[in-house]
Amino acid sequence: MELTGAEIVVRALADEGVEHVFGYPGGSVLYIYDEIFKQDRFKHILVRHEQAAVHAADAYSRVSNRVGVALVTSGPGVTNAVTGIATAYMDSIPMVVLTGQVPTSAIGQDAFQEADTVGITRPCVKHNFLVKDVKDLADVIRKAFYIARTGRPGPVLVDIPKDITIARGKYTPPTGEIKMRSYSPVVKGHQGQIKKAVQLLLQAERPMIYTGGGVILSDAAPELTKLVQMLDMPCTNTLMGLGAFPADDRRFVGMPGMHGTYEANMAMQHCDVLVAIGARFDDRVIGNPKHFAQNARKIVHIDIDPSSISKRVKVDVPIVGDVKDVLVDFLAQVEASLKETRRNPEQIAGWWKQIGAWRERECLKYKSSNDVIKPQFVIEKLCEITRGEAFVTSDVGQHQMWAAQYYRFNKPRRWVNSGGLGTMGVGLPYAMGVQMMHPDADIAVITGEGSIQMNIQELSTCQQYHLSPKILCLNNRYLGMVRQWQQIDYGSRYAESYMDSLPDFVKLVEAYGHVGMRIESPRDVEGALREAFTTHKKRLVFLDIITDRTENVWPMVKAGKGLTEMLLGSEDL
Repeated sequence: MELTGAEIVVRALADEGVEHVFGYPGGSVLYIYDEIFKQDRFKHILVRHEQAAVHAADAYSRVSNRVGVALVTSGPGVTNAVTGIATAYMDSIPMVVLTGQVPTSAIGQDAFQEADTVGITRPCVKHNFLVKDVKDLADVIRKAFYIARTGRPGPVLVDIPKDITIARGKYTPPTGEIKMRSYSPVVKGHQGQIKKAVQLLLQAERPMIYTGGGVILSDAAPELTKLVQMLDMPCTNTLMGLGAFPADDRRFVGMPGMHGTYEANMAMQHCDVLVAIGARFDDRVIGNPKHFAQNARKIVHIDIDPSSISKRVKVDVPIVGDVKDVLVDFLAQVEASLKETRRNPEQIAGWWKQIGAWRERECLKYKSSNDVIKPQFVIEKLCEITRGEAFVTSDVGQHQMWAAQYYRFNKPRRWVNSGGLGTMGVGLPYAMGVQMMHPDADIAVITGEGSIQMNIQELSTCQQYHLSPKILCLNNRYLGMVRQWQQIDYGSRYAESYMDSLPDFVKLVEAYGHVGMRIESPRDVEGALREAFTTHKKRLVFLDIITDRTENVWPMVKAGKGLTEMLLGSEDL
């Protein structure tokens, strides 16, 4: 059938099974918006800023394993969206971002609202397309979805000039799997390498499993859990991998890295066989690579992206493939090998005894108070009241680290945060994307008074679509993580980190039509949280929680230091 380009866009999205599109209209995409208005196969969510559209689509994907979709106009619409695109790219989130462009005849003429979208976004997308002929449009959109969700996932951008949206071309519904000669990611792991890795692991005296967001992206949490429990090994999840292995299992030693637990970091450093699964040895995880390499250990690295293997740390057994597929084969070989290979029960028992000694340091213990609200206490109460079942989105800073440390994530895809790029302002639009996917779930936004103001206009979007996240603003009147670094590394010179002109958040939230609460005493925290999640379950509630402004995140590995060089508290300064 022959359709306009705008009709092709809408039909292609619907045929991909898209249910929600997050966007903001503008001149170059109005023909597309006109076609969206005429259809009922998917719903469009009008945000108040293009950055929020991409963040919401990002979170929608994180909690659903679907491809998120955002639609923005040309010029400033695109440039506003770049932060969200880069955020998704760093965390390997599958998304398709459709952008408007000036007519093809005006490209390169400095036309009104023109930007070099392909050039601007090239460093922060998995791939991008500029459509120059309406005949290519449907095929390009299908390829965009295929590229976004296969291999190492990531955002794919399709730039569509306005004249392409009114040109006419034939549309053929999709049939079969997309085939691309230039793109064919490896999915199955090499059986010989898997066998070698299994033998190393079974012979280990101090084994360690280190997992990242790749386990969650490939839906491999059941396989990971079975492997760890079968072999009774310690397991650590990175910030992006929290929930891949249940936090309440005794084998979970906490998060590793800059603000990881003492026991996780010591075990990472002193193990003799380390199996990295869907993780990338990030600088915030292993600290200084030279320090990390001081201890001899065998390293197995399982990852879909071959460029991530031996990028920062030399590995002994590389296995390229989809994490879930590799772990299925890995488990089969473990079960077969256990019949023939005798493990080292005495040494394993000694390893667990050592880990137990590290745990006795109680590195996450904090000094409670009856006078001032401790942020850790708020997260603990949130976890208790929601029974660890909530979807938790966070902004970036101290509050993010406290959420990661003190909320017990027992399921994957419940923790939504910006790990790689560290983007302030994601928390609220993330919650919007989560609720579009899970309309009846409990959703908590952990934020600070600095982060929340970066996208606070999305309170209007929440009002329009009756969204009801509970926003916990841990308000310490500082850019908290900046203040902490300034205290530790800059002689307590708090340059531009004090927020001395904050709004009355309660009044502001009420002006948007939501419920606002201010909590200033520890004894009121539990009651306020219970009221928010029960009495006001169907309303957005903003809890302005006035917390201890001097509290720091411990443990901490300073930049350039090694995993065992942790600061466990202010006494180490």
